[in-house]
Amino acid sequence: MGKTKIYDTAIKQERAVLVSVITQHTTDEKAHEYLEELAFLVETAGGVVDKIFTQKLTLPDKATFIGSGKLEDVKAYIIAESIDMVVFDDELSPSQLRNIEKEFQIKVLDRSNLILDIFAKHAQTAQAKTQVELAQLQYLLPRLTRMWTHLERQRGGIGMRGPGESQIESDRRMILNKVSLLKERLKAIDKQNETQRKSRGELIRVALVGYTNVGKSTIMNMISKSDVLIEDKLFATLDTTVRKVVIDNLPFLLSDTVGFIRKLPHHLVECFKSTLDEVREADVLIHVVDISHPNFEDHIVAVNDTLEELKALDKPVITVFNKIDLYKAPVSENEEGEEIKVTLKDFENSWMAKNADPALFISATNKENLEEFKVKLYEIIVKLHNERYPYSNLLY
Repeated sequence: MGKTKIYDTAIKQERAVLVSVITQHTTDEKAHEYLEELAFLVETAGGVVDKIFTQKLTLPDKATFIGSGKLEDVKAYIIAESIDMVVFDDELSPSQLRNIEKEFQIKVLDRSNLILDIFAKHAQTAQAKTQVELAQLQYLLPRLTRMWTHLERQRGGIGMRGPGESQIESDRRMILNKVSLLKERLKAIDKQNETQRKSRGELIRVALVGYTNVGKSTIMNMISKSDVLIEDKLFATLDTTVRKVVIDNLPFLLSDTVGFIRKLPHHLVECFKSTLDEVREADVLIHVVDISHPNFEDHIVAVNDTLEELKALDKPVITVFNKIDLYKAPVSENEEGEEIKVTLKDFENSWMAKNADPALFISATNKENLEEFKVKLYEIIVKLHNERYPYSNLLY
């Protein structure tokens, strides 16, 4: 009998190094937080972070994003450790991407490309898949030359016209045609969704919004008793989920939307605006915040900026600070050098004093303060219902 062959069928995780430029407009703390988020994105995509490189520059280098010395450092590490890919924390220009790939000879991604990859992985519906494909093609279009580096005559100009350029132009036309087709397909899907929204009747609409991975899907499941995917990953939910919910005999529609994130490329926001129609057309927004995150206030700003871009900030908003069970009081020093801890109660009092909108502090996982949350939501929906239907036979 011959020896039994054993094959390793486990999927090998790609090892990545992260690269970030810290400019004069970025603090070390902010850069560190962006890199933590980038590392989480890499893990969500299925990779593992091996090392992080940072460099302080007034502005990123036009040719290679980082300086020549740092470029050599990263290259040496890639060779020594057999790294699979390099991920940059900002969007690279087509020429930067081409120059860096030529130097490193391995896969090079930027933040936009990585997010697109995660979106492609998580897209389930025809709408989400179409939006992702459109965003990918729009990202790819100005970067077509990187696919043809094996052809010597790829650049335009005197003495440089050749098969590479004609192939690139052929691909460019093909992609532009595909982009037009996808846009038409999205218009058709939008019309279908609009018809569906009208067919739902005139129920009050409530939309969950927030930074990615703050617990929106957990709250959705808890209120609607539905089964929406929950994962400790960025962009685990990509498709908008709508459920009919009843609280004390009052029905309304609740939707869970894709999480927002900082440094999200504008063309990506544009492609996903139709997914966020539920936000634009909602009567009430529930802004979910992960209060256990050390930079949750920055997340609030990022979400509000996106809502402003969507022209959706003129609605009643309930701010829900989730994950109070994981909250750790930040420690600071006063003028006398004494340590000061900001407790959850301290923050709650200061927030309520500064903001007119109702705010609630809950733990969706531990079902803490959920009744208070439902009561507040009910009060707002009843008020809107009575304003919309003042002569309704239903008494709420």
